[in-house]
Amino acid sequence: MLAGHNVLLRRRDPAHFVSYLIMPMVLMLIFKGMLGDPAQVVTGLLVMFSVLSMADVATATLTERSWHTWDRLRATRARLSEIMIGKALPVFAVLLVQQAVLLVYGVLAVGMRPAGVIWPLALAVTVWSFALLCAGTAIAGVVRGQGELSTLCNIVALSVSALGGALVPYALMPEWARAVAPISPGYWATTMLQAAVRGDIPGTLGPAALLTGLVSPRGRSPAGVWAGAGAALPPSDREPFRLVRAPRFGGVECLRNRPEAR
Repeated sequence: MLAGHNVLLRRRDPAHFVSYLIMPMVLMLIFKGMLGDPAQVVTGLLVMFSVLSMADVATATLTERSWHTWDRLRATRARLSEIMIGKALPVFAVLLVQQAVLLVYGVLAVGMRPAGVIWPLALAVTVWSFALLCAGTAIAGVVRGQGELSTLCNIVALSVSALGGALVPYALMPEWARAVAPISPGYWATTMLQAAVRGDIPGTLGPAALLTGLVSPRGRSPAGVWAGAGAALPPSDREPFRLVRAPRFGGVECLRNRPEAR
């Protein structure tokens, strides 16, 4: 039910999804003539605009805080893992679809030609999407509103993309930028995707393992870290409250919060 509700929200407001598809498509055609390497153009812009899509990931949870409904969700019978899965599935699907569409567009319009089998490319897209899912959920617990979220995601997207070699080839970057590039997740995402396009399986698995390790420190699984980020989200209502049963509305017995008497 929660996943269906979030799918409905995504369908009613597809502006970000559409813009993050059209803008990289236009830029791919421009950068194709400038860089000449279709794989560099497609994977670089894919990484940049997928990082921008972290705003949609964070919004899925930040909205509950803005609407003061996060605490009520936690107070229901649903377990935290169920709540997080319901929130995550739609945005995870959006990330996968966004990257799949851009890759197909890169093949048809930009001239990128993947070599070898396809599964390394599918693995790279899945790993990168899950890394963005974890990062977006963590950001939702830090920012206080949509303004801060938009600013942070824009700065992070530009920094991660530029330092990661997404905008220009790594070899053309200044020496200081090449020295710090490996600290950027975008560097490993671009390296992983380009290796997958070449059909280089070891070159794909290495960065994939590193990105997985970034979102699963100290041996914890990525799913555990992602769920832990949800558990760490601050409460939306600062007032102490208790749940009381409200009259049935539309055949559904609702729950509402009522501040405790001081």
